Amino acid sequence: MKQQKIVALAITVVVALAAGYAWSKLTREDAPPYRYATVERGDIRAAVAATGALSAVTTVQVGTQVSGRVVATYVDFNDTVKQGQLIARIDPTLLEQAVRDAQAGLERNRAQYQQAEIEYQRNLKLFEGKVLTEIEFNTSKFGREVAAANVKSAQVALDRARQNLAYTEIIAPIDGIVVERNVDVGQTVAASLSAPQLFLIAKDLSQMQILASVAESDIGSIRAEQPVTFTVQAWPADKFVGLVKKVRLQSTTTDNIVSYTVVIEVANPTGKLLPGMTASVDFITGEAKDVLAVPNAALRFRPTDAMLASVRAGANGSSPTGPSAGAGAGAKPAAGADQSRQGAQRPANAAALWYLDATGKLVRARVRTGLTDGQRTQVSGAGIEAGLEVIVGVTQSSTGAATTNPFQAPGQGRPRGF
Repeated sequence: MKQQKIVALAITVVVALAAGYAWSKLTREDAPPYRYATVERGDIRAAVAATGALSAVTTVQVGTQVSGRVVATYVDFNDTVKQGQLIARIDPTLLEQAVRDAQAGLERNRAQYQQAEIEYQRNLKLFEGKVLTEIEFNTSKFGREVAAANVKSAQVALDRARQNLAYTEIIAPIDGIVVERNVDVGQTVAASLSAPQLFLIAKDLSQMQILASVAESDIGSIRAEQPVTFTVQAWPADKFVGLVKKVRLQSTTTDNIVSYTVVIEVANPTGKLLPGMTASVDFITGEAKDVLAVPNAALRFRPTDAMLASVRAGANGSSPTGPSAGAGAGAKPAAGADQSRQGAQRPANAAALWYLDATGKLVRARVRTGLTDGQRTQVSGAGIEAGLEVIVGVTQSSTGAATTNPFQAPGQGRPRGF
């Protein structure tokens, strides 16, 4: 009985192995030898990516030039204010006392001046009558001048005290919206070293700006009046537009990476965009409309030895040659474009696509590349049309080694003579 079970188990294992082998062989034989991508017609937009922060075009930090306790605030976050509007008040008690003290000092100096003036007039008559010496007369004369100067100094001190008293009323310097409020009633502010910020007022949030950081390797593609598209996390489904205003000349270096600040003008009529939002920016460096495009993997594809041998032997008939001129001047070449020709240097925008014709034979088509958005590239050439399926890779090891590795150096893995 035990021997029968062992035999049955062995038969089961053999049958399973045979079925698996047959299935794998059938699958391998039925699997297509190549992987394909389709040539499509559409628009391609080349862009430089960067990030930045939204901010109001004009913001004013409202501070105080005098120290004291805040006794009242009249505005809060998001309040709209007008220029000259009272928005806060600092306790004026000590400064009112300073005004009264300066007023008393001015009155005292005026009285001293009147006394000095009377004495000067009396001594002038005595000096003219030869009763006083010149030294005695000059003493009264200079005393009168000192008293006059003291009056002016006291007037300046009074004006200063009155101005400091006026500083206890915090006034909005511009029309705008209160973005920040950094004080509360009862809080003491000290202006001994620098003016503390009480409020931050944005002039107009219907017009905003983005300060985007762009690496030095990409800054050469950025220019004034260049169109920009960007998104924010708060509205991921919306795409906003803007224009480059300027590229600031001042550079910053972080971890040995040099970058420049690009100022972008943004219209915000709906008020969706708020100060401080992070913007993912795309600078539009080129655009091609209604062109043929293929995935970059098709241009990175390297043919196998068998494919090249088939082409050389003429097994596929005459392959299209001579790319048509379709790539615009200044267009970016596709990654992996073939740049070598036997005995001569090929153009930088020359490449090749592989596909099967109607009879199932391999065809190699010479093409020229144009703009690329990093995923698709504009192509043009004889025999290339929308809907054509081009080869991006091989699926059977029997076809020979092939690669679509985007990091492979140009020319590696390619037999001589391609």
